[in-house]
Parts: sequence; structure tokens; C-alpha cells
Amino acid sequence: MRREAVRRDRGQAVIEYGGWLFLLLFVSMVAVQVGLAVYAAQQAGTAARAAARVASQDDAQLDPEAAGRASISSWLGAGFETAVNGDEVTVTVTVDIPQVVGIDFGTATKSATMPRDPGRDGD
Repeated sequence: MRREAVRRDRGQAVIEYGGWLFLLLFVSMVAVQVGLAVYAAQQAGTAARAAARVASQDDAQLDPEAAGRASISSWLGAGFETAVNGDEVTVTVTVDIPQVVGIDFGTATKSATMPRDPGRDGD
């Protein structure tokens, strides 16, 4: 009688282990997803600052969007929007957040504003 009880306990332990393993893997993947969302937001801010810095220069040798793309990871998709307001340049960058567990976090959007070089014409 005792041997049968031990065998039944083994089956129960395997089922419990499988359930906990699934839960731990899911929580780990959600943590990775949240980390990617934070990383994408940080990269959007970096790209916005780099692009705004180049757009504000009078004698820039590089396109602002190219500068922004060069400053972030190449596997991130990003969109750039530049607005000139008098003596300031504002660049807004939108980065797509990659999906890991099928939860769509959407996009991360950051803006940076820099003063334009003095003496720059109103192009």
C-alpha cells in the first residue's frame, strides 16, 4: 500500500514541477519584455538628442536622421520628425518596442530640443 502512495506522489510532483516551470518561464519572459521596453525608450532619447544636436549645427556634415540612426542599435526600427521653431530645433523619435511574449507595448517616443547656431539663416 505504501509503494502505491509513493508512485502517486511522483506523478503529482512532476505535474507541480511543470506548472511552476511554466510560470517561472513566463515571468522571466515578461521581465525581458519590460527590459526591452525600457531599453527602447532609452535608445529613443539618445537618438533624439543626437539628431537634434546635428540639426542645430550651422555647418553639419551629416543628416540629422542619419546621426540619430547611427546612435542607436541597428535592430531597432525608428521614425524621426524634425521641427524648426525660430531659434530652436526639436526632433521627435519614435522607436518600435520589440515583442517577446506577444504583449504589444507599442512604441517609445522621446523628443529633444536644441538651440540653433547663432547667425543661421531661416532655412
